[in-house]
Amino acid sequence: MSSVLPRCRGLLMDSIRAQHGMGNQAGFSIEGSRASCTGNWLAANLHDVEKQLLHAQWSADRVQIDLGQISSLDTAGAWLIQRTINSLEASGMQVSLVGTDERTSQLLALVKARSESTREPPKPYQPHFLESVGRKAASQFQQLFEFLVFIGKLAFVFSQSALRPWRIRWPLVVKELQNAGVNALPIVGLLSFLIGIVIAYQGGVVLRDYGANIYVADIVGLSMVRELAPLITAIIVAGRTGSAYTAQIGTMMVTEEVDALRSIGVAPLEMLVLPKLIALVIALPLLTVFADVLGLLGGMLMSASMLDLNSVTFINRLSEALSLNSYLSGIGKAPVFAAVIAAVGCFQGFRVFGSAESVGRQTTISVVQSIFLVIIIDAVFSIAFSRLGI
Repeated sequence: MSSVLPRCRGLLMDSIRAQHGMGNQAGFSIEGSRASCTGNWLAANLHDVEKQLLHAQWSADRVQIDLGQISSLDTAGAWLIQRTINSLEASGMQVSLVGTDERTSQLLALVKARSESTREPPKPYQPHFLESVGRKAASQFQQLFEFLVFIGKLAFVFSQSALRPWRIRWPLVVKELQNAGVNALPIVGLLSFLIGIVIAYQGGVVLRDYGANIYVADIVGLSMVRELAPLITAIIVAGRTGSAYTAQIGTMMVTEEVDALRSIGVAPLEMLVLPKLIALVIALPLLTVFADVLGLLGGMLMSASMLDLNSVTFINRLSEALSLNSYLSGIGKAPVFAAVIAAVGCFQGFRVFGSAESVGRQTTISVVQSIFLVIIIDAVFSIAFSRLGI
């Protein structure tokens, strides 16, 4: 094969020179059992000839193709001739070539060899089930390792900033506190209020049959303060704020703004991640307190309207059912949830590359992972508090 390539070089150079010279157009004609090819069979001239070959009528079982009148031939023309030969032979005809010189024969042989080697494209590799599981597990472990490295870098930056608080960009912290905290108050308050109503109604219907309406305050108070308020607030923030972190940093990765920050000596973790982390750690406990209040208010209104339990009785029973430990156990989860949501959101943002499609994919992964980790951590807290008797 290596000896054929140099000998074809002259024919290809002639083809290029003929193409630039705009010589005769390619031609094709059939007379009985003989077909004649004329002109320059170059890539730029083959459009009409290809259509003519597709609709050609062959009336004999033995066909001679005369290539002696071809002025120039490139690989596109040779491929078209070889494709015609293959088609005729596949239909049962015998094809012979006449009028070919040495260089034309070598180019046709080269095209034939290459076309035969690529006639059937390789099938895409389909890994087996166990291999797919292994690859997926390896990918997840690799991502976990990268996330732990990111957490380590973030902890180092946070410790440096704690020793030198004047380096923290407090205006950015205030801005992120506005976005993650104040702007989230309406949706957090509304959902917490509705959840309080639902819990009071579902629990009160059962308790009313036993004449124990007053204990609806215990159900609403303990469930909202210990579990539902911090959990629901964290899930809302993960879907609302965590996804925004991923999309913001991911867009900056696509537009190469993160690389621009590094080029001017600004650490992306200090500029983009640390203010978000600090703001969310401050905002989420406050949002949890707000969710506690609105959830208890919704339960109280439902108890007064459907269970004949006035607000004074509800509050008095609530003060007996709730302890300081129960209240603090719910609030204490919030900073941990906030750190996880901010870390996952920013980490997935830095994993964006290439296009807007990657931004959407990593944003989805960020929300799913944040909610998953929040629920897992909440379960760990529940087990730990149960063992400690809190």
